[in-house]
Amino acid sequence: MTDDTQTIPRDDELTGGAAMTAVAAMIAVLFAGSTVLTPLYVIYRQVFGLSQITATLIYAVYVVGNLGALLVFGRLSDVIGRRPAAMAAMAVAVVSALSFLFAENLAWLDFARILAGLGVGVGAGTGTAWLAELIEDEDKSRAAVIATSTNFIGLGSGALMSGLLAEYAPWPLRLTFAVYLILLVVVTLLIWRTRETVARPGRLSDVTMRPRLSVPVSIRARFVAPAVTGFGAMALVGFYAALAPSVLAQQLHVTNHAEAGGLFFELSIVAAATILATARLSSRFTMLSALTLMIPTVVLIVAAQVFASMATMIAATALCGVAAALGYRGGLQVVNQIAPADRRAEVVSAFFICCFCGNALPVIGIGVLSDRAGATAASLAFAGMITVFSLVALWFGSRNAR
Repeated sequence: MTDDTQTIPRDDELTGGAAMTAVAAMIAVLFAGSTVLTPLYVIYRQVFGLSQITATLIYAVYVVGNLGALLVFGRLSDVIGRRPAAMAAMAVAVVSALSFLFAENLAWLDFARILAGLGVGVGAGTGTAWLAELIEDEDKSRAAVIATSTNFIGLGSGALMSGLLAEYAPWPLRLTFAVYLILLVVVTLLIWRTRETVARPGRLSDVTMRPRLSVPVSIRARFVAPAVTGFGAMALVGFYAALAPSVLAQQLHVTNHAEAGGLFFELSIVAAATILATARLSSRFTMLSALTLMIPTVVLIVAAQVFASMATMIAATALCGVAAALGYRGGLQVVNQIAPADRRAEVVSAFFICCFCGNALPVIGIGVLSDRAGATAASLAFAGMITVFSLVALWFGSRNAR
């Protein structure tokens, strides 16, 4: 039997546009699980008596699951097939949601966040590869556009749904995850019916557990700009996902959970729209534009806190959405271009490591500074870090462009 005959869909399988929609929905619902906590951090702090730094660490442990997925399970779907890997990711997400639903202490929350990161790490990589194989024409770049835009749509939808339920429905720490579980089950059923695209799936025992990660010496100087861009873009997203609700409550005196979720939804929708609208811009121009926009973004974030201005925060959020989208897409595309063909997976993995670290490490630093020196001082330090990193990356990016 040939490889081609093994990928012929059954009569009951989803194919074409329906299959692509199912995979895109999987990516969106998995990423939604990473932000359903965003409006709930304030409530968890009150219910469990958590400090700002402890709540921040709940957000940051998510990266442990991400790194585990990337370093250990990065090739899982290449070996066992897209559908089995996707089903595994959805199963992990279900366990994560159940852990949140019945959480009684900090240990439960940390465990659930690590599982959420693991599910997203496996599912996002699997889904992106699956989309590229389901697209019938030769323009495989559509897969990256669909995957990244649905990524941000999922992030925003998770925060908005959670914020609305927390503000206007009972049992916010239970009902949110009950609704999310229903969404996971529906999408899992769709994935179960989606056409497999790996011709000869292997066995789980064929998956190597040895991490492999490096950047060739010949491209290290050119790697700096996209790596720092990805770090900065995800640091901005992390700031909003982990800390924006506390900033709104403490300094802008906005305690409505729906508004907190809506702010992150604004960022995500602007980011998704930016990805779609700028798909034809060159990768290097996109990356350098993101670095330039990061500086006024952090200036506006600090100004919103100093002047307790919601209007300024809304403007900062919109600019943050543009900068994050351009930085993530532009940095990834530049990395794909400069990486040697025989080591592309390693180099792209190194880029994602930078993104994950950007998403978690600055947030931890801000949480520590907020407890010791106040939220405004922490935000000033964050703004200074983003500014320095942006200027360094602009220098490296412009130098290598010439």
